[in-house]
Amino acid sequence: MRADAQAYVDRIDAALDLIRTSLNWDVALRRLDELNARVEDPTLWDDQTAAQAVMTERRRLDESISAAKEIKQERDDALEFIEMAEEEGDAGLADEGVASLEKLAARADRDKVNALLSGEADSLDTYIEIHAGAGGTESQDWAEMLLRMYQRWAEARGYKVSMVDYQAGDQAGIKSATIEVKGENAYGYAKTESGVHRLVRISPFDSAAKRHTSFSSVWVYPVIDDSFEVEINESDLKIDTYRASGSGGQHVNTTDSAVRITHQPTGIVVASQNDRSQHKNRATAMGMLKARLFEAELQRREAEASGEYEAKTEIGWGHQIRSYVLQPYQMVKDLRTGHTSSAPNAVLDGGLDEFIAATLAQKVTGEKVDVEDVD
Repeated sequence: MRADAQAYVDRIDAALDLIRTSLNWDVALRRLDELNARVEDPTLWDDQTAAQAVMTERRRLDESISAAKEIKQERDDALEFIEMAEEEGDAGLADEGVASLEKLAARADRDKVNALLSGEADSLDTYIEIHAGAGGTESQDWAEMLLRMYQRWAEARGYKVSMVDYQAGDQAGIKSATIEVKGENAYGYAKTESGVHRLVRISPFDSAAKRHTSFSSVWVYPVIDDSFEVEINESDLKIDTYRASGSGGQHVNTTDSAVRITHQPTGIVVASQNDRSQHKNRATAMGMLKARLFEAELQRREAEASGEYEAKTEIGWGHQIRSYVLQPYQMVKDLRTGHTSSAPNAVLDGGLDEFIAATLAQKVTGEKVDVEDVD
């Protein structure tokens, strides 16, 4: 087989292996049979909520299984086509077969990522919360760069983005911000971004043009509705109101309409200022708090299942998940997977999908990557 064809086949086979592993293939096939039987039961819709959950699980499982079967069949067909072309000495037809394998490899990569989104909350909308670390203006500018990166990423995927909370920096950038991202699998994709992000660059705020290192944290949690039961005691809450202060005059109010809620047992803090009504901001903040507590429970279950626990850590050196170096060379490196890019500007412009895919794949394979940090 031609080397280029073999490379595409290897890529397709790797994607198929990952899809089967993520689905637990034999178990998934049996589960789909069970769900198909339940769908045929006329009493299913007696409970509308339960029925909807069954239909959603069935659809997602059927799509993933069908995609894997179709990819394997198309791979086999393309290989047979190439073999026939080579036997007949028709290089043009062989080239067509290789081109079809190339397209199939790209599709396999996309379907692989979709199959990796099998978590309880992966299909939900998401909040992305960003906080500047220590370092004043430098870190606050970095936090705003991250905010722009996630806005660009979401918009490129066709997601709807809205600002929930925005705390401007003292001189530039932001102290913190929270956006809500709405779209299919928004949380499933974005959840891999939680952690500390580090920037290394020549500071535009330093007249001596020295290299600076800045940190900002990203926290991602799903948007949940009343169907998710989360118990909150009012006595555990500290509720503050303050005057909204949006970016460039946006969301600014002349009354104390913004709301900040602190859940004292966990130390979780959420805030909302996207509405001029204090009542509506309080409702939004309560929803965010429920989502944060729900996400914490998801993390606890995952930690128990894997026998590990990774606590949220301080925003500083040694706790980062990804480094972005702009000077003296250009590189982005994910410290969990070892995945790198030599185009940090493209990444900061929203090109995150390759990093997200690598992290999702690692969660399935369980492979631990030991990499040295970048300078």
